[in-house]
Amino acid sequence: MTVSGTVAIPSGNPPAAGWPLIAWTHGTTGLALRCAPSNDTLDGPEHRYLAITQAMLDAFVKRGYVVVATDYQGIGAEGTPAYLVGSGEGRSAIDIMRAAREIDLAIGTRYVVMGHSQGGHADLFTAAIGPDYAPEFTLLGNVAMAPASHIGELVQEVVTGSHPSPILPFVTYVLQSYAAYYPEIALERILTPQAIGHLRDTWEGCIDEALAFGYWAESIPSRQFVTQPDLGHLLKATAANEPGQLRIAAPTLLIQGTSDRTVPPQATDAVARDLCRVGNSVSYQTYSDASHEGVLAAAKADIEAWVDARFAGVKATSNCNEPPSAEAPR
Repeated sequence: MTVSGTVAIPSGNPPAAGWPLIAWTHGTTGLALRCAPSNDTLDGPEHRYLAITQAMLDAFVKRGYVVVATDYQGIGAEGTPAYLVGSGEGRSAIDIMRAAREIDLAIGTRYVVMGHSQGGHADLFTAAIGPDYAPEFTLLGNVAMAPASHIGELVQEVVTGSHPSPILPFVTYVLQSYAAYYPEIALERILTPQAIGHLRDTWEGCIDEALAFGYWAESIPSRQFVTQPDLGHLLKATAANEPGQLRIAAPTLLIQGTSDRTVPPQATDAVARDLCRVGNSVSYQTYSDASHEGVLAAAKADIEAWVDARFAGVKATSNCNEPPSAEAPR
């Protein structure tokens, strides 16, 4: 399967060990080809979000890092998107590193993965599978910003939802991707015929459009599901794609804003606890009053310092013994 993306290389001469490498995994933009970050333009449908992340990545390039950014399979090039399918996201991120070194051998083999939202989920899976999937590279660490998690809980929330919900468009992406990659999942046993007919809408607009208007923005979630939907296989698949269960050989920097209304702060608190519980080295940092996208600017200096330290060979610290909480006190 062809996977598209971008490669950004600093100007000047590379260091002796090659350019330090960052693999970027982006947040949700949509399923249609025009939603891919590599297709972004000043008036593009997802430029509002992509301009924020691009500014952060441009700063890394100016500081001497190569940044490679996958569109993920099925977005930017023909194919079936692997939305929140961790192994598919991870392979997409790693394969573009390999492609980048075919373009320029001055790109080094030591790398850090970074991602936001969907990309935070992808980041953690990339870091988990990277050492085995791409042993020619050396993983130094990963930065997961407001990672998507608890996918099955989101599905169950919309199945009973009685008011239009911003979660519903994201769940339609999950349903279609999971039905493609887990053939035991049958959408006709989950969604009504009318809802199935409107799935094509998700291939025309991008996520900001899907959240603002149209069938999936305006519909009552529970009415999209058949009576007693067959969720067994779906929930088994979502459980297999939960990032908190992962074993990651390199240290993790986990980032969450306390005012995030897209990824619940309590969900990332749980991811931190779960990653620590299975033995990972995690530095969990929370940012007061930072929104889902605002946390990128709030954490910028800390992320840059953490990434610099990984390439400098400084041992990462973990706060698993006393992790903070991003959830507001009740």
